[in-house]
Amino acid sequence: MSGSDVRELQLRLAALDYYPGQVDGQFGQDTLEAVWAFQEVQGLTPTGEVGQATWQALANPRLPAVLVPGGGSLRIEINLADEVLVLYRDDQVALISHVSTGGGYYYCSPGGGCAYAITPTGDFSTTTFMPGWVTVPLGEMYNPVFFIDTAFAIHGDTYVPLQPVSHGCVRIPMDIAEFFYTLVPTPGTPVYIRG
Repeated sequence: MSGSDVRELQLRLAALDYYPGQVDGQFGQDTLEAVWAFQEVQGLTPTGEVGQATWQALANPRLPAVLVPGGGSLRIEINLADEVLVLYRDDQVALISHVSTGGGYYYCSPGGGCAYAITPTGDFSTTTFMPGWVTVPLGEMYNPVFFIDTAFAIHGDTYVPLQPVSHGCVRIPMDIAEFFYTLVPTPGTPVYIRG
């Protein structure tokens, strides 16, 4: 799709701190992922289709559920139930993104050792940022911001589907990974993950 309705959608999503990519009236992958995130936060089935229920929610949206009240004026909250990341700056929502987290499957790593693909819940903080594509034993990650040693990260990936599919990291869309690390001082930004 393209046209003035798409541009209006993109402007509204951007005003609500979702990231639809360039406001150009083209419904591309960036806009689709922003719609998914919006639908997830609103409790709608994330289809990417912008029907009457989504337009109504855009007119009167609800904010994401606060996972850690008093968690700090700068913090990252990851809601595993909704597959959403919320970045707070000055205790205000600054960015909302769709994510794909641990898929729950059993896997064995090439270097040995097997585990379930689970994103850990708890209170963490950013530890290290590595620019560009980083190769790890289980694959590649783009612009990873690690929150447990250099094992678990929030990172860009070319595949961030609606369902949880990662080995345990928090995948974010590539367009957001291009700038996400600039918004979160590393080390030290709190990262709260809840189920």
